[in-house]
Amino acid sequence: MRAYALKRIGLVIPTLVLVSIIIFVAMRVLPGDPAVLKLIGLDGEGSYTAADLAKVKAELGTDRPLLAQYGTWVWGVVRGDFGKSFWYGIPVMREVKQRFPVTLELAMFAILIAVLLAVPLGVLSAIKQDTWIDYATRVFTISGVALPTFWIGILVIFSMARWLHWLPPLGYATPWEDPWTNFKQLIFPALALGFHDVAFIARVTRSAMLEVLREDYVRTARAKGLTERTVFFVHALKNSFLPVVTVSGWQFGRLMGGVVLIEAIFVVPGTGSLLIESVSNRDFTMIQALILVAAIVVLAVNLLVDLAYGWLDPRIRYS
Repeated sequence: MRAYALKRIGLVIPTLVLVSIIIFVAMRVLPGDPAVLKLIGLDGEGSYTAADLAKVKAELGTDRPLLAQYGTWVWGVVRGDFGKSFWYGIPVMREVKQRFPVTLELAMFAILIAVLLAVPLGVLSAIKQDTWIDYATRVFTISGVALPTFWIGILVIFSMARWLHWLPPLGYATPWEDPWTNFKQLIFPALALGFHDVAFIARVTRSAMLEVLREDYVRTARAKGLTERTVFFVHALKNSFLPVVTVSGWQFGRLMGGVVLIEAIFVVPGTGSLLIESVSNRDFTMIQALILVAAIVVLAVNLLVDLAYGWLDPRIRYS
């Protein structure tokens, strides 16, 4: 186990290097010069001279060779310094520390809701195969997989405003300062964000349960006189959890990308809304930091998922 964990952790480093290169190159290939945008403003009505442009580029460091810019940025990242924002001129790390916990809490809230709803739904659908419960669950899961996340978010906002005459409070309250306000602010964004995951994980749970229920050891358990509850929840459920854990880890990574639109729709002050602002402002350093931090979280979740396999299935050996 230890050797396997160290090997997987060792693979994180080249993965992050590759991610950093892709981010850095993509920012420089896409059209739009941050120095020009800073001079003309977002409305595009400003003017500048060649000397002004050269001065701003020197201040931002974009006049240097690309390799030198990348080396400086990576060396700063290694030391925990993502540099300064091209647009606001403030340390990027300060903004990341303020915004990233909000996004992480929202994503964790969404995946928790998804797993708590999807697993019982998938198990029930498998137990009641080919009944009206199974058909209703399958219609729900197919609809959930088909509907885009941003559309669900818009429908939630519209429904609350149109029929309930209520909207979640704006801003953000930390869970340790005001837990109830924090819950009201994040419950609906989390539901909208996790709706797709509920449907997808429920489908995987149903398929895995149906496959396990056909195994010989399940028939043996029934032949020994065990109750159906024991057969389902002790013998079948744990052994069908491997694919559920796999897709849950993958879905968490997808959630880290899905928060961009949901945070914009529900006005949640996380990294998603900050990323949209940074893209509009061509704030290269901020974009690079946000994507790199998200990549680190996704890699950490994937490592935990891989390590959980051994606990769920003792037959798995890390060698």
